[in-house]
Amino acid sequence: MTELSISTAAGVFDAIVAGPPEGRPVLLLHGFPQTGLVWRRQIAALAKHGYRVVAPDQRGYSPRARPERPEAYRIGLLVEDVVAITEELGWAAFDLVGHDWGGAVAWWTADAHPGRVRTLTVVSTPHPGALATTLRTDPDQRERSRYMIDWREAPATEERMLAGDAEELRATYAGKIPQDSAEAYVRHLSQPGALTAALNWYRAGRPDDAIGFIDVPTLYVWSTEDSAFGPVAAQETGRWVNGPYRFEILEGVSHWVPEEAPETLSRLLLEHLRAHGEHGTTASTTSVDSQKR
Repeated sequence: MTELSISTAAGVFDAIVAGPPEGRPVLLLHGFPQTGLVWRRQIAALAKHGYRVVAPDQRGYSPRARPERPEAYRIGLLVEDVVAITEELGWAAFDLVGHDWGGAVAWWTADAHPGRVRTLTVVSTPHPGALATTLRTDPDQRERSRYMIDWREAPATEERMLAGDAEELRATYAGKIPQDSAEAYVRHLSQPGALTAALNWYRAGRPDDAIGFIDVPTLYVWSTEDSAFGPVAAQETGRWVNGPYRFEILEGVSHWVPEEAPETLSRLLLEHLRAHGEHGTTASTTSVDSQKR
């Protein structure tokens, strides 16, 4: 793995890159409160099998792409970042993978640019339409999502999270990820303005438009111990995918799937990419994986 700087009109994005330059391109999008480092096990697995893998630190997480105003983190602009990054990389089409907020961006990108997204893989985050429906109908999901409202309070949220050597921020990881990764994320988000930028994703406001149904081959991975997203939204997600769809459930795994169950996620991702080649034309499949890491 090497580091890469990707220059766009919105700023310069730091990224991790691996795999042969001629390999099939895969873009990995991280969530809160992490960086592209979250994908290091999947990057290694994909690169080993000949894929060209890039995992950028997204808007606000890259110091040279860190606007100050919350409105600068609206979902449409985050999707534009994906397009700009892949265009700078020279990728006409690519496989897209996202976790947490990166998953939300991935859903929206697949909706807006189905001709460029060869396959979609989303970890943890349900389809935004499914989540919106569930927030209206499921009290359990409303309770799980309450933090999204609480974290909009500024600057109190970042002050609280960073107090006492970032005790609350460290607790967010719930002891489910490697200690060295947690320390790296805390160091990164303790830089001036970094945590505020990350929290601005929650403060940016509602999307300008409604999201539609997804037509590209999609793998959705949800884990039973996810504290943020419950089973109703997870099950509802399939209703929003018209293309080939595979739903995998990881029993006993928390929200931090890429680092808590890396081998299982890497296997599922490789299976999905192999099942849908250059044009993603294989038949639809639906399955449930109930194995632990």
